[in-house]
Amino acid sequence: MADRKCYRPTCAAKDIAAQTFLSEGTVRNYLSAVFSKLVARNRLEAISITRRNKWL
Repeated sequence: MADRKCYRPTCAAKDIAAQTFLSEGTVRNYLSAVFSKLVARNRLEAISITRRNKWL
């Protein structure tokens, strides 16, 4: 399993891609899809929404 420390809001898509063996573009597309579903503008807002709804 990939090191979870890289899923922090400050971790670049490039670093996440390297840890998960995905391309940087794929990581950006996945993040964009998550933001869209959560109606979030960025990672911090997405994390806030998930915590507020007790999904994390």
